[in-house]
Amino acid sequence: MKKIILLIYISLFGTQNIFSQTDKENALNKAKEGIKLMDKGKLDESIKYLEEAEKLDSEKFNYPYEKAYAYYLKKDYEKSLKILETVMEHKNVMPELFQLMGNSYDILEKPEKAFEMYDAGLKKFPNAGMLYLEKGNVYWNKKNYEKALPFYEKGIEVNPMFASNYFRATKIYCNSSDEVWGMIYGEIFINLERNTQRTYEISKLLFDTYKSEIKFTSETTAEVSFSKNTIINVNDIGKDKIFKMPFSMVYEPTLLLSVVDQKSIDLNSLNNIRQSFLKNYFTFGHNKTNPNVLIDYQNKISESGNFEAYNYWILSNGDKENFDKWMELNKEKWDKFVEWFSKNKINIDNSNKFLRSEN
Repeated sequence: MKKIILLIYISLFGTQNIFSQTDKENALNKAKEGIKLMDKGKLDESIKYLEEAEKLDSEKFNYPYEKAYAYYLKKDYEKSLKILETVMEHKNVMPELFQLMGNSYDILEKPEKAFEMYDAGLKKFPNAGMLYLEKGNVYWNKKNYEKALPFYEKGIEVNPMFASNYFRATKIYCNSSDEVWGMIYGEIFINLERNTQRTYEISKLLFDTYKSEIKFTSETTAEVSFSKNTIINVNDIGKDKIFKMPFSMVYEPTLLLSVVDQKSIDLNSLNNIRQSFLKNYFTFGHNKTNPNVLIDYQNKISESGNFEAYNYWILSNGDKENFDKWMELNKEKWDKFVEWFSKNKINIDNSNKFLRSEN
């Protein structure tokens, strides 16, 4: 749950407005102090400052919201809801209000009311990925992942830059028989939310999934298993239609071809496999028949000369020993990658995104 911190720009225009402007400045200062106290866990003191801010500037949405959030942290959910109800129709209302109300009802074991709040928020903010996340979380918390997943994927569809839906979807798919979707969603997530604890978790999950789903059955043979539920509709194959092979049926054979010459799975071999996969994907024209925002970005990284460093970084938490060894020997490559990577983020928006349902 993220707090709302609105920056208020205040200018003083003439003596007739000095007192009201000063009140607004004082309100802002008190609110900032209240939020600092909240961050330190001093919730009662925080509430006092936020109440004073609200008295000085009763028109602002964020002061009662922050106060409600403080009560939420105190686990006084009824009080939090009571405050939030007073600003539901505020002209500056934000999706976070409906998120906080829904979460409060969910904790109070009122899932129907929680969904009612999330849906009310989506009527006002149809592209609020956080509200689809929370709808999914209602089922996630009950370990009903099958019902949770469609909400996470809908959140990805309407707000593809919001990272948390990728995080949840990745964890579900990488623990299913259709890991392919987790591999794509997970790497996109790491690119959207760089260097957090969740990033490290998904980095290890991707590494572990590669390791568990690539099997070396003999000295010369291997098998991969990243998708068990690929279905082709025969009606899609015909003279009058351009047939598009499902992405999962492109991914597995391309990956299998890329495993040739490898004998085991570690960070070093996965770098080689991913390098070969990218080359094969473009060599066989899959980039045209099955365009993919992540693979296009990988190609951009490769063209910049940084794909090796990127591969070691993206999977680093799964094989720390080999990552550290590589870092010791490749400081110049790493520094070059970091400089390039900080200026060249993955380009994902509503017209350039990855959805399982379209692949």
